[in-house]
Amino acid sequence: MTSTSAEPTRRDFLYIATGAVAAVGGAAVLVPLISQMNPDAATIAAGAPIEVDLDHVSEGQIIRVFWRGKPIFVRHRTKEEIQAARDVDWHRLPDPAPDTDRVKEGHAQWLIVYGSCTHLGCIPIGHEGPYEGWFCPCHGSVFDTAGRVRQGPAPTNLPLPDYEFIADNRIRIG
Repeated sequence: MTSTSAEPTRRDFLYIATGAVAAVGGAAVLVPLISQMNPDAATIAAGAPIEVDLDHVSEGQIIRVFWRGKPIFVRHRTKEEIQAARDVDWHRLPDPAPDTDRVKEGHAQWLIVYGSCTHLGCIPIGHEGPYEGWFCPCHGSVFDTAGRVRQGPAPTNLPLPDYEFIADNRIRIG
């Protein structure tokens, strides 16, 4: 004779306990298995875009940030620096480029360039040289306030990174 009872038995408890232990064990195995497939923090940091707050960069100041292990110069240009860069006959420069092509429209006061000389990769010094842009002390390359090469062995202008304004006072590089 089989009896049916609505009350849980010892066997029901063992089934529930075994199922719970199996679920916890399965999760304990799956979590590290799945997380090991994610890239490590160094890889993410090496290529992830960075955001730069421009509120604390005063007019005339140059700050240096790093993205993908490379220095980026963020320069808050003065009205005089902008005018000096625009007054140049850029057709006669070694690497011709107008100032307006080197900045984002509506944000002419912000120049964002890679901070390494295009000759041999040295780090130029800001607010130096005859054009008050950058001067590379290693081999004598001179760049103006638009990051354009003006003198020396550097073959091209300071390169422009991929960036965008996400607000008037904030940029995303990368």
